[in-house]
Order: sequence, then C-alpha cells, then structure tokens
Amino acid sequence: MKTAHLSGSLRANVGKKDAAALRNAGLVPCVLYGQGEQTHFSVKRTAIDKIVFSPDVFQVALDIDGKKATGIIRELQQHPTKDTIQHVDFYELSDNKEVRVKLPVRITGSSVGVMAGGKLMIVFRQLQCVGLPSALPDAITLDISKLRIGDAIRVNKIEIPGVKFLDPANTVVVAVKMARGAVKGADDEADEEESVEKAEE
Repeated sequence: MKTAHLSGSLRANVGKKDAAALRNAGLVPCVLYGQGEQTHFSVKRTAIDKIVFSPDVFQVALDIDGKKATGIIRELQQHPTKDTIQHVDFYELSDNKEVRVKLPVRITGSSVGVMAGGKLMIVFRQLQCVGLPSALPDAITLDISKLRIGDAIRVNKIEIPGVKFLDPANTVVVAVKMARGAVKGADDEADEEESVEKAEE
C-alpha cells in the first residue's frame, strides 16, 4: 500500500470537552491501538482530510510527539450533516502480523464485450482482504480485456500472492452485461476479423 505521513500531538486530557475544544481549533481527536497501550492524540483536520477523502488506501506513518508508528484507519466518525471528520481510530501495524483492510478495485484494459456494445458493471469498488502489511498492494487491479458479453470476474479468480479475500468466493466483482443495441457474438466476430487481418499481412 501507499504510505502517507502524518504528525500529531499527544492529548493532555481525554473527554468530550477536550475533544470539542480540539475540533474548534481545527484539530481532529485520534486514537492509536493494536500493539500495547492506546495512544490518544490529535492531528490537523486539513492533513487528515487529504488521507480520508482520497480514492487510495494508505498505510499512515505517524509521528506523535516523537513516537513513531505505522497504522491504518480502522474507523472514523463524521459529523451527521457537515461530513467533517470528528474522530479517527488508527490500528497499529506489525510487520509479522496480518491485518484486515478494504482495498479499492481498479480496472485496466478494454473489454471486447464492451466494444461490441455490452455494458461494464463494476459491482464492487472495494474488496475485503487480509495479509501482512508488506504483501498488501495499493489496489486490486483487474484486466478486463478478455471479458465478452456475459463474462464476469469473481473473487475466486483473483490471485495476489500473500493476500486472502474475505468476500464470498463466488462474488461477482466485474461483469459485462448485454445492453440495448448490443449484438451477442459481435465480440467473436471482432476477434475473427482481427485474425483475418493479421493473416493477410
């Protein structure tokens, strides 16, 4: 996964009044847990916003008044109407301990089925995975170039070394469906025309 850097300050007091004062000062209360004692701290809202409101999933290299740790965002609370970040829970990572995380699904290639008029359906934008921090990729990249109309990529067809998927094995992640105006078998004809052209060259 990509790494983001974030600096924080230890909280002198932990409570609702203290948390409200931090938010009024443009800070976000946070907690780091998972490897020993919890650490309560705060970070600048502008800094955490760049990490939270991003399509990427980050390992976060934390510097909390000189204490160094690496974590991932496990849970966050947002204001019910303003959508501003109210609180963030970080889970501290260990090099030899597997971690559960949701990774974004990215698509590459041009589907022959879509070029024949089919409709690409991205059913899941994220998948739940577990693995050592060093094994987790930035994203789950799926090549759709061979997908014809009616084809799909399921969880059990995705292989990433060192990564296990927690979603059901038969879950459809990406599919090419028949769309209005699409011609079933047109993707086969496109392949045949391409083969004839190559043979004539």
